[in-house]
Amino acid sequence: MSTPVSPSLVRERAVRPRRRRGPVRAVTRTEELRLQIADDIVRGRIAPGTALEEMDIAKRYGVSRTPVREVIRDLAASGLVETRPHRSALVAKPSIERLRGMFEVMAELEALCAGQSALHMTPAERGQLQAIHADLGDLTRRGDETNYSFLNDRFHTFLYSGAHNDYLAEITLATRGRLQPFRRAQFRNLGRLALSYAEHDAVVTAILRGDKAEAAAAMRAHILTVEHAYERYAESV
Repeated sequence: MSTPVSPSLVRERAVRPRRRRGPVRAVTRTEELRLQIADDIVRGRIAPGTALEEMDIAKRYGVSRTPVREVIRDLAASGLVETRPHRSALVAKPSIERLRGMFEVMAELEALCAGQSALHMTPAERGQLQAIHADLGDLTRRGDETNYSFLNDRFHTFLYSGAHNDYLAEITLATRGRLQPFRRAQFRNLGRLALSYAEHDAVVTAILRGDKAEAAAAMRAHILTVEHAYERYAESV
């Protein structure tokens, strides 16, 4: 049986928040470089075991060595690169078994965040969540994969903060950082943007109703679907 919706919450949902907050922020060159290298590794263009020489990478992508160092550190945190003392980093590739384990943990952490957000988000935060979700809908209709991916990060991060548990937000962000290249890759599957948005909609609806169990279940299902979408993508490249 579904949880009754209080009249005050119905009124809250009926008031649509202002959505015009300006354009999605521009991607920095370092972020762009990280995405390019991560994409080349995930697609197999840079093979596992390849040494990542800073000078070679800088020349290949037309950048200085400074952003290359930062990107290699980020990719090491994601498990795509193995760093070695006093030697060049090597391209790694987590096994499917390890990735599945990481996604399982991610699903439970995000489910906890969503459930706690259903209980603890303020009316103002719920309005902001609706606005982000609406903007994701606009990007879905335009087929804007790049900006959807960045705003999707903001959507999930907002739910972490909405749980009002700093430690939970901290460990969830850290885990997401390790999975980020694989989470982004799934958007290259045909029709994935629309499906992602629909999955988000189930989460948002449950949070606005204050339904902890349903919000957690919807988010858990969403993250496990992301895992399956990535595996389908990986099989196709």
